[in-house]
This record gives sequence, structure tokens and C-alpha cells, in this order.
Amino acid sequence: PGLLNLHELKKMLKLPPYILGHNKVLNPEIDYQIKMDKATTNYQFELTFSVRDYECDLQGIVNNSVYLNYFEHARHTFLIEKDIDFAGLHNQGIDLVVSRIEVDYKISLTSGDLFIVKINAHKEGQLRLVFEQDIFKLPENKLVAHARVIGVGLRNGRPFRLEDVPGFNQFT
Repeated sequence: PGLLNLHELKKMLKLPPYILGHNKVLNPEIDYQIKMDKATTNYQFELTFSVRDYECDLQGIVNNSVYLNYFEHARHTFLIEKDIDFAGLHNQGIDLVVSRIEVDYKISLTSGDLFIVKINAHKEGQLRLVFEQDIFKLPENKLVAHARVIGVGLRNGRPFRLEDVPGFNQFT
């Protein structure tokens, strides 16, 4: 297994920067345990995909931008399963948009690979919904990428409280 630096661990565990110090590398056995714990975490939603040939670049691996499509499709499917209707909300003058996305790439997928996108979502403050998303290669359950996506609701182009968006009161 690869090494995990403390900055990455703090981000993954959502710890303040002062908790673990700076720029130290963890023991590979600890890193492996963290990856295994992540693979067995309970998620609110999972969606399985396979890599299509046209999603790969000249190196034969999935292009980094394609992972954003995987994350987006999984988020949309998750929200639809939660009875949150994008088109219906848009018709009411409400748009759900991504305000920030951070992706940590761990290993590459190649054509034909099976993988699963797993999601946990929670509110952060009154305006933001945070999606923690992980992609795992199947059947090995190897962590491929992790994304932290922050979404907001806009009414007439201005952010407003998520509790005012139909369906969002189910997120804590």
C-alpha cells in the first residue's frame, strides 16, 4: 500500500490542521488500515459502473475529468432516490449547483474495469450540502478516488437555506 501523509489524513478525517502536525508520513500498515476502514464504511448510497473505452486517454487510463462525471451521475441518482427532482426544482426557480469540488486520485481505472461510487451526504451550516464520495475498483475494493463536493441551492441566482429546498430536510 502507498503512504498517506498527515495532510491527506486530516482532510479525510476532517480534523483541524493543528491536530497532527505537518508533512509527516504515516506507517504503511496504518495507511492500509485506513483504506480498509474506508472500504467497509457504511454509505448512504452506492452505484456501480464500468469503464467505457472512450473514457480512456492515450495512456489507456480514465482521464481525470471523467471521474467528475462519475461523481456527478452518482450524486444525481442519489438525490433522485431521495425524491429530490432537479427539473421540478428548476421549474420552481431553484437550482442546485456545485460550489466546490476536491478530488484525490489514488489509482487509475482502465477500460472495462468495474467500480462502485459510494456516497455520504450531510449539511454543513445552513447553505451547504457536502457529499463525501469514494470510488472503489471492483472486485478488489481498492480506493480509486475520493471527492468532497459542496453543493448549494440558488434561488434567482442567490444562495438560500437548504432547509427551504423541498426534500433537503432529510439531511443532517
